[in-house]
Amino acid sequence: MAYFHAFRKRKTMHEAPTTNGQVGSSGQAAMKSRTSRTLVAAGAFLASLACLLGTERFITHIQSDDGLDGINYADKIRQSYNFRFGKDNISLPGNAAIEGNQFIQAGAFPPPEYCGHCHEEAYSQWRQALHSNSFRTPFYRASVNILLRTKGIEFTRHCDSCHNPVVVLSGGLTQESQVDRSFDKDGLTCMTCHSVQALQSTSGNGGYVLGVPAVMVDENGKRIPGQVPFGDILEHPERHSKAVMQSFYRTPEFCASCHKANLPNPLNEYKFIRAFTVYDEWQNSKFSKRNPLTFYSADFNTCQGCHMHRAPATLPDYGTKAGTFASHRWLAGNTAVPYYYGFDDQLKKTIEFLKAGNFLNVDIFALKKDGDDNMIAPLGSVPFQLAPNDMVQAYVVIQNKNIGHSLIPEVRDLYEAWVEVTVKDVEGKDIYHSGFLKPDGILDTRAHSFTNRPVNLSGEFVDNHKVWTIHSMAYDNSIQSGRSALVRYEFQIPADAKGPLSITARVNYRHLRQSYLNNVFGADHPLYPVVEIASRTRALNMGMNEPTKPEASDNQDWMRWNNVGIGYLDQQQYSDSIAAFEQVVKLRPEYEDGYVNLGLTYIEWEKYSEARAPLEKALQLHPDYARALYYLALVERREGHPEMETADLQRVVEQFPQSRDARRELGIAYYQQHRTEDAVAQFEALQAIDPDDVAAHYNLAILYRRKGMKAEAAAQAALYTTKRIDPEAPTYSLDFLRRHPEISTESVPWHMHTDLKHAEVSAQAAGGSGGGKGQR
Repeated sequence: MAYFHAFRKRKTMHEAPTTNGQVGSSGQAAMKSRTSRTLVAAGAFLASLACLLGTERFITHIQSDDGLDGINYADKIRQSYNFRFGKDNISLPGNAAIEGNQFIQAGAFPPPEYCGHCHEEAYSQWRQALHSNSFRTPFYRASVNILLRTKGIEFTRHCDSCHNPVVVLSGGLTQESQVDRSFDKDGLTCMTCHSVQALQSTSGNGGYVLGVPAVMVDENGKRIPGQVPFGDILEHPERHSKAVMQSFYRTPEFCASCHKANLPNPLNEYKFIRAFTVYDEWQNSKFSKRNPLTFYSADFNTCQGCHMHRAPATLPDYGTKAGTFASHRWLAGNTAVPYYYGFDDQLKKTIEFLKAGNFLNVDIFALKKDGDDNMIAPLGSVPFQLAPNDMVQAYVVIQNKNIGHSLIPEVRDLYEAWVEVTVKDVEGKDIYHSGFLKPDGILDTRAHSFTNRPVNLSGEFVDNHKVWTIHSMAYDNSIQSGRSALVRYEFQIPADAKGPLSITARVNYRHLRQSYLNNVFGADHPLYPVVEIASRTRALNMGMNEPTKPEASDNQDWMRWNNVGIGYLDQQQYSDSIAAFEQVVKLRPEYEDGYVNLGLTYIEWEKYSEARAPLEKALQLHPDYARALYYLALVERREGHPEMETADLQRVVEQFPQSRDARRELGIAYYQQHRTEDAVAQFEALQAIDPDDVAAHYNLAILYRRKGMKAEAAAQAALYTTKRIDPEAPTYSLDFLRRHPEISTESVPWHMHTDLKHAEVSAQAAGGSGGGKGQR
């Protein structure tokens, strides 16, 4: 045991508790430490010690440090707890809850090392994963400590309902708390997740309900609090499983309890603002099979199917099945945490996960020469000519092909994904370079990045993730699941150019932007990993370019046209979108979605009458096709055919009962037909799918009042008032965009990246190095 205490002493030297109750850090002192191996060794040591001493001596009693039992502990905490947000609201402005709504001792949660005795593989993976480091990292604390200092420790319950549930439910987030915070280092432990007994609505912010932690139930199925001898568990594994497993653990709704977040009024003292909606993005993706409106289809898959993929176990673990184990690394995009702590295995596997090659497709789709209205497309499938001095536009399409959520899904103000495009001469020298990193690690401000820019009341960028100050969003360039982004670049071929030139487009990813890392550590720190997720290179010859054989990763030409059509549609270039989708049906006349996409574009263009023919053609190819029926219903509404509109939407809802769009539009159809009860049923069903849907709040407020349900109507009206967009919010964004022209241009759906009109600015952005680096 002395070994473990010595280890704890070394760790706390650079992670000592601060006077404000959170955890401090001396910054890069921990960089590239071997914490991973040390922690695993410590866990293994404890497990071995338990065997040597006997499990009875390893077990601790569930009680607080001063010996109080559960009831007396809760009563004591209540005496001094700051119930700032309402009596008995333990976690507000977070949503964490526990059965009985009573504070619980931190010691009631069996430590991870206890679980690691039988689950070595799970413990080893968890220790390096983000879940176990959800609280202690300097990246998180830099933001939450500002909240603590500026508004008060009680406000941090919003963040820690997900990042550190034990401190919330033990009553540690209050002024002058006496709760022992030694558990902070463990973040989300085994028993915080495996004690969840129920889920609240899918609003997030910690939307779970914990039971008193138990690793076993008795012969009557009653939960046994705390730790039990390992021998008892091995003798009755079915009773262990009943205590720590629930069927909903395998559902996306379980993940939604924390991987969806909003900024409620008690936090920002302003209004409800959506923060990130990964669960909603999954539900609207092709992988959920709940949304009929996706551009493509796929087999059903869940969060766990991607992020807890089964793999062969390397350590003994009673949780393995046929030698494989559901990953508790939860591989995703976080390279910063394993890099900071020196978790080499986690970093390696995270990079491998990001570079798997199937998440994005990068397509250099077309070229267009100045003075020529004809587009050379799809590039590689048609012949074309290039000559020195040609002014060339390149159309790059980034397809979010197999990610079940957006790129980037969470805290887009901190993470960076961007497009880098280079054009090089035959000697490898840059002719054009967009999306470069400057010597200090800062991303070129004119790069096309898949991030956002939240702004505060003064129209200033909300730095350091001070989310409680957000009032508006200046722009958001994320790519939703299944959609495509079209990015345009312009460059001039040098007069003395000799071919072949090469043009490369790649999507790079860095888990934290350089400026935020500088805020956390100061400017003097190692550059954090940049990962290339996907790329495509094409050769450009001077003179004639013949068609080339596609690479294995290239989409077929019909899909390339389809993706550029989606890009045009999202940029409100409706005529170009129509032309692209017409190419799709020409190349693949049996493809019903090509016709639906034509109909959708005409509807977006507000040419409803022209949408009917392609939608009806799709239904000829695929009778009862829900996607076509949905858009046809919108045409019927516009043309004054309410019965046909309702019939089409009813058929969609029958096929996709969890479609929020179909429920919403059917509710509106019933409302317009004065079918109050039917409309109420649809909007209530919509709220069960998305409890934050503004249209549901608005319409139910009216409909409930018509039914004489005044209290319910008032509640819905209040929710609508706080959740609807603030009419003044765009003003804050305009103030910001006026001061940042490079971002203002990026916020326009259609824009061109070029260095031709910004050579001087480009040279400055490149650190005065010249070389043609520049944007728009």
